[in-house]
Amino acid sequence: MKLDRVVLRHLQMEQKSPFTTSFGTVTTKEFILVEVIDEDGVSGWGESTAFQSPWYNEETLKTNWHMLEDYLIPLSIKEPFQHPDELNDRFGFIRKNNMAKSAIEGAVWDLYAKKQGKPLSAVIGGKRQEIEVGISIGIQNSVDEQLSVIEGFVAEGYRRMKVKIKPGWDVDVIAAIRARFPDIQLMADANSAYTLADIDLLKQLDDYNLMMIEQPLAYDDIIDHGTLQKQIKTPICLDESMHSLEDTRKAVELGSCGIINVKIGRVGGISESIKIHDYCKEHGIPVWCGGMLESGVGRAHNIAITTLDGFTLPGDTAASSRYWERDIIDPEVTMKDGIITVPTAPGIGYEVNRGVVDQYTAYAKVYRK
Repeated sequence: MKLDRVVLRHLQMEQKSPFTTSFGTVTTKEFILVEVIDEDGVSGWGESTAFQSPWYNEETLKTNWHMLEDYLIPLSIKEPFQHPDELNDRFGFIRKNNMAKSAIEGAVWDLYAKKQGKPLSAVIGGKRQEIEVGISIGIQNSVDEQLSVIEGFVAEGYRRMKVKIKPGWDVDVIAAIRARFPDIQLMADANSAYTLADIDLLKQLDDYNLMMIEQPLAYDDIIDHGTLQKQIKTPICLDESMHSLEDTRKAVELGSCGIINVKIGRVGGISESIKIHDYCKEHGIPVWCGGMLESGVGRAHNIAITTLDGFTLPGDTAASSRYWERDIIDPEVTMKDGIITVPTAPGIGYEVNRGVVDQYTAYAKVYRK
């Protein structure tokens, strides 16, 4: 494959409802959409999951644009390559900036699968034709409102409810949810809001039969999580502190978690996600695919990675209608009874609607060799 040009677009998409975590509230998703075009005119699409502010990790939309423009695009178009894995070698000297790397690597994976005439899921070794999905639910204005929102998603058929917690919005909320919904698969996501000083509080969550508690401690920690895991029964799932296969190996060897959340953008792309999946499968660690409020392009990549057989827990890849009045792909991602059918068309399996993309685009730039 030889890239002829790369197009970066800054998109602004209004969400259907605010999404609140311990970090803050997001009402508009601004992100970079990456299009790579080869010499035959075939396009591949990727998406940066970085937010406008560095509250999830150190990356932002602006830093991703800089990394793509000044480093990653020149490295990608300078010479042909046979396989998307080769980009990992080219990008190897650049430390972190994983979301920027993932954005262009994902576009190249889409292009590669289209050139093979196969769906991306099949190209990466996926086996499933259907995937189970859960839903990520932000912090609401009251417990009654939280219960009402969950009730709606239960009625829609989502297989797992992930609720955000933070100090002052934790045990009592979880208790109320479990009392109303005694049989649902339920997990709590703390987004690094606690410390080891909160062990007694976190132990109380053991009473509510949670699937897991996600990233309760510091965003860059794997040591204290090991201490906490030894003192609570609920499995810890690591998210923000997992950036690579090496991070995963160390966390597993230290006993810092029982579950890993794989986010393609956070770990630097599909190639690294596959390595983490393979390691966890070998060591009996369940994995699932987390979400970052993606548009349909990023959502399609999440669907593809979830077809790997080690992804045994429902992920965050909800239907497009969960977040957007109109997504940028055709058809939009739909869910029925907690199941998304994996697309079979070549590449990510969905067509990018250029008219809708143009409506959401605030700025675009084309890069050539």
